Amino acid sequence: METHDYIVVGGGSAGCAVASRLVQAGRSVLLIEAGPTDDNPFVRMPGGFVKLFGTERVQFYLSEPQASAGGRVVAVPQGRTLGGGSSVNAMIYIRGGSTDYDEWRDMGCSGWSWSEVLPVFKRAEANQRLAAPYHGTDGPLVVSDLRFRHPLSLVGLQAAQEAGYPYNDDFNGPVQQGVGFFQVTLKADGERGSAAAVYLRPAMGTRRLKTITDAYVGSIVTENGAAVGVKFADKTGAQGEARVREEVILAAGTLATPKLLQLSGIGPGDDLSALGIPVLRDSPEVGANFHDHLDVPFYVRIDRPISLLGEDKGLKALRHLVQYRLFRTGLLMSNVVDSGGFIDTTGAGRSDIQIHFIPGRPAARRSARPRALDQSRDPRPQVARDGSPALDQSPGSDSVRPQIPRGTRGCLRLRARHQGGAQDWRAAGDKEVGWG
Repeated sequence: METHDYIVVGGGSAGCAVASRLVQAGRSVLLIEAGPTDDNPFVRMPGGFVKLFGTERVQFYLSEPQASAGGRVVAVPQGRTLGGGSSVNAMIYIRGGSTDYDEWRDMGCSGWSWSEVLPVFKRAEANQRLAAPYHGTDGPLVVSDLRFRHPLSLVGLQAAQEAGYPYNDDFNGPVQQGVGFFQVTLKADGERGSAAAVYLRPAMGTRRLKTITDAYVGSIVTENGAAVGVKFADKTGAQGEARVREEVILAAGTLATPKLLQLSGIGPGDDLSALGIPVLRDSPEVGANFHDHLDVPFYVRIDRPISLLGEDKGLKALRHLVQYRLFRTGLLMSNVVDSGGFIDTTGAGRSDIQIHFIPGRPAARRSARPRALDQSRDPRPQVARDGSPALDQSPGSDSVRPQIPRGTRGCLRLRARHQGGAQDWRAAGDKEVGWG
């Protein structure tokens, strides 16, 4: 049985960063990631991430039917590869509003005020255009402007300014409100600057870091109430166990981390007992108070064929690929979501809506989930179970996608697929996650 100073469960954004920092500090680290490596070319290509949805590198959690959303089942995508969400998202670099951090401080989260976290953001950042007092220039995370901007994004920004919203050249500066172009985590070589690329990759050259991919952690091993290791299985079913001299660090994501805790007997005691899981610690807060934003799309039909429709097929797709490979220019240098904004609808001094201007829209897909709405009357595309964002097949469309970040809460609970309660840790994968 191997032993390391630290075990990091989850090779996403946080897992890659903390593993790298620990290795730099001279500690030995075992990093275990449930998904595959990030060696897919669509990961590195800025505009290629849309091709990753529906593959093993993106996992969709599905909610219980939501009464307030017409009975819909809401899909929540999570990155499932080295780099996690930073390997499969649109690379937008947004820190969040300063008032959010100050509110956390006021609620008792010492050390999380804006004045305390800003130096940490700056230390991590290598901004290619902006500098002090709000930005860093020497960190590992490269932040830059996009090299391709779609004409429909410009139209969206002009329309927003005509409606009275100010232009903002830096959403991570002194004021977040306004509309403009997003900065992204794009490296100088034209490839995605994921956490795996900028944090984990440099640390892989040392013996102090061991990385295991395609491995599912089924439980945390505890002794005398303390975490001392983990049990895991690879994709062939081969089982393993590893121990730590210091700590087990859970960085498996907002949903998978509380799931692992609950599978290990740490969570709402009554719920775990009902599934036959021995309760190590009755902690009702594990899995509770889940927050997420609502994504509400609005679609606009355009009068000329300049949207993304058909650009991912045939000779057009080949042309974009060659242009990217040879010159690092063109559509594939786009993140598809190159502009947007933040709006304060209440006058409270803090943004409550984020807007994305997108030069296309996802195609409608069939889904077996329950719907309360008559599909013949509802032209909006529904989120498919596989989450694949294939491009729309209508003559041409542009979309505006407001995200409403507050007021949506839920909880995460385990649910057994098979009757008879919990099996041993090897069957932990047969426990679904339901949240509502």
